Amino acid sequence: MLLTLTTTHHPATDLGYLLVKHPDRVQSFDLPAGTAHVFYPEANEQRCTAALLVDVDPLRLTGGRGRKGAKTQQATPDTFTLGQYVNDRPYAASSLLSSALGRVFRSALRGESRDRPELAASPIPLEVRVPVLRCRGGAELAERVFAPLGWTVTAAPIPLDEAYPEWGDSRYVDLTLTGTLRLADALNHLYVLLPVLDDAKHYWVAPDEIDKLLRAGAGWLADHPERGTITRRYLAHRRALAGEALARLAEQRLTEEPPVDSVGEEEDEATPRRPSLAVRRREAVLAALAAGGATRVLDLGCGGGALLSALVGDRRYAEIVGTDVSTRALDMAARRLRLDRLPQRQRDRIRLWQSALTYRDDRLRGYDAAVLMEVIEHVDPPRLPALEDAVFGHARPATVVVTTPNAEYNVRYEGLGAGRFRHADHRFEWTRAEFAAWVERVGAAYGYTAEIRGVGDDDPEVGSPTQLAVLTSTEATTTRKEEPTR
Repeated sequence: MLLTLTTTHHPATDLGYLLVKHPDRVQSFDLPAGTAHVFYPEANEQRCTAALLVDVDPLRLTGGRGRKGAKTQQATPDTFTLGQYVNDRPYAASSLLSSALGRVFRSALRGESRDRPELAASPIPLEVRVPVLRCRGGAELAERVFAPLGWTVTAAPIPLDEAYPEWGDSRYVDLTLTGTLRLADALNHLYVLLPVLDDAKHYWVAPDEIDKLLRAGAGWLADHPERGTITRRYLAHRRALAGEALARLAEQRLTEEPPVDSVGEEEDEATPRRPSLAVRRREAVLAALAAGGATRVLDLGCGGGALLSALVGDRRYAEIVGTDVSTRALDMAARRLRLDRLPQRQRDRIRLWQSALTYRDDRLRGYDAAVLMEVIEHVDPPRLPALEDAVFGHARPATVVVTTPNAEYNVRYEGLGAGRFRHADHRFEWTRAEFAAWVERVGAAYGYTAEIRGVGDDDPEVGSPTQLAVLTSTEATTTRKEEPTR
């Protein structure tokens, strides 16, 4: 299977820097299903084309499959016994080509370029061609998924047999995309949409595929008019995974169009659109911390470090600690913060510790504030008393900021049916009354007063999508009142 990527940006050979593949060499990469080769059919200052050729080995693709290997591949029309060995996988673009893109052009997919960082961040003229692409839905579907992303789409159906035109068209198209886009955006479009058009995956689709989809679809999938079709096909029509992915995409979407001055008046293109729920949630937490006067802050269950990044950028915070039970999450946070590149003075403000929130940890005592942002719903309900004791009883920060989903709002999310949670790892999601009861009980048990508010647009029927509580220690309040006026 073949994919070519052409640019006329001057000098066109800068494409080699963006792809991190030298135009004068053929490079080969071993894949689970075969071998990928990268080479340049043409490379001059006016025009440069990089080709990705994937040589699929059907025996390697099916190797080890049997009763033990049955779950390594999603069920598709190719998975009957003979179909495992006689199929179109070596010849037609599919999810195998998508996997090769992720393996071979990894840094380009992330938009990184050590030698041409400005160019990597800039749109350039591009032409992508996939000569043979299995496309369930035909040329019309290819147009629907690529055109909204800024591509001019040419999807020519391939005849079933040129010698017998009366037989009609095959299920394959010759796809050409032209447009002016960032190379990273172009590659991420292909990474997601090639398997979507193929509508079959060569490997078992697990829950971590949701994260892959959201990562590659960042900045475009949430607002795509075909996001439902794209999500369901990418996740192999697994209803539970698709429902979770659509709910998470809904949180990423811009929560509201800017208001217009009068009915019938068109929106000014220069009017900024409102930020996503994730951004608004983070801003609400930061505002609560600032209002409490905290300078030493714990981010409990910090995950990949989204809140930590914002805290580090604010000089009022002299000491910032992120904790998580997952070492992988802490590694991601460290990379996000670029700890290895920070000046020592900045580096000294930040600590990342592995810690479980259901166990007492003496290192966490004595801080001004702690944040539990979208954390408590990941804890099994029988373990919540242990978390309460560890955070409110043992660590006892002066202020605790808690956010959690509002279960009542879930009906507003596409693909999220009754009784379904926004994330596969959620153990529960509370209504507003349930959250208020929990906050009141914890405050009474551990000596905290509380204020509850919503984050995101307030729906008159179901409230806001996120609930936020600020719990303030009565001891800290008393201490502040008793401090002499200076």
